[in-house]
Amino acid sequence: MTSAETPHAHRTQHWIDVLSTVLLALATVATAWAGYQSSRWHSEQAKLQIKATASRIESTRSQDIADRETQVDVALFVQWVDAQTLGETELARFYSERFSDRLAPAFKAWIAKEPLDNPAAPESPFAMKEYTVAARDEADSQNDAADAFSAQATEDIQRADNYVFAVVLFAACLFFAGLSTRMRSVGSQKAILAMGYLLFVASVAWVATFPVTISL
Repeated sequence: MTSAETPHAHRTQHWIDVLSTVLLALATVATAWAGYQSSRWHSEQAKLQIKATASRIESTRSQDIADRETQVDVALFVQWVDAQTLGETELARFYSERFSDRLAPAFKAWIAKEPLDNPAAPESPFAMKEYTVAARDEADSQNDAADAFSAQATEDIQRADNYVFAVVLFAACLFFAGLSTRMRSVGSQKAILAMGYLLFVASVAWVATFPVTISL
């Protein structure tokens, strides 16, 4: 090696060392960030699963209440039908006056359709749109909320998995940065370092499209 080539070789090696160090630092920070985000999204997923479970429990509770209320309404209506069939007008009135606020408007609307003479009339007040059970509506609402929480939790799992894969990519960048310092040939060092930077830039560009969650 001539005296003219020695300073140039030293400068080249110096810049390779600097770029390797920079890539090591950047990839280390990026790896830590991706790992943190993966942990955060797993935490968000766990919270959503808890909410989904709570909503399903509430849905079941509300459905049980709705079933009990409907059973009471059906029992009273059946008693009214029996009394009406037997011609016991006073007894039938006794039962109808005790219909719940759920059944009373539906029963009134059903009677208005003259079900005994109108074949097109619904079979019972329970088939009328006026018959609504608030507890059943609440059960449906809670069940829909549980489905929404579960769907969001699934998305959060995928986000966490994406960040885990990003950790693998940044770890590969660390490998290239470290490997470049072990090569004897300057050409090999440059090639490996270029691969490391290319992978790092591509990985950062991909991770930049990910949603971010922060917890303080």
